[in-house]
Amino acid sequence: MHPTILKRVIGNDGSHLRICPALLPEYTRHQIHGADYPGIVPYSQSRGMFDDDLELEARSVRGCLVIGLSSEDIILLDIFEGNEYTREQVLVHPLSSLTSLDEMLPFEVNGLVPAKAPPVPAPNELEKALEVNTYVWCRPLSKLRPNLWAFNEFVRDNAWKWIGSESEGNREYTYAEVDKRQAMNGTIVRSSVME
Repeated sequence: MHPTILKRVIGNDGSHLRICPALLPEYTRHQIHGADYPGIVPYSQSRGMFDDDLELEARSVRGCLVIGLSSEDIILLDIFEGNEYTREQVLVHPLSSLTSLDEMLPFEVNGLVPAKAPPVPAPNELEKALEVNTYVWCRPLSKLRPNLWAFNEFVRDNAWKWIGSESEGNREYTYAEVDKRQAMNGTIVRSSVME
């Protein structure tokens, strides 16, 4: 989750949080039919969506490790993520040192994710795994596309709907997607499927 979206969802500045890039091995992150955001599933479940076995990079999900979430923060995240996901314990590997969230902002949306991320380190070169919670897709796999979802493409093509300079000063669009999710109180409904 983009740190600016995270701050909006939890309704505070996130100064109590520490964050760093992290890697979740043996999971895949997919495009969802009719949505901007992804669904992650264990590779053991998604393997049948692909013609061939995936390389380590493709069967690993890069994301953010966030430390320090309060129980209230987690309730708000549960509502935001909705009924398409279950919060599950997984093992992730930090890819750098933790940094205070408030020290990382403000972000330039397009500069958040490098155009080309460095390769996934070999398993024996990864930092020790940490047990954390993440949101795993719990709907039918048929609602996922076999296409892997890319965060840098989301930032480039769709982040403006959730955050960003295009929405600043215009309350109608500022955080509209975050507010819509909160108003739905965890029940995600799409009126149509867009291809």
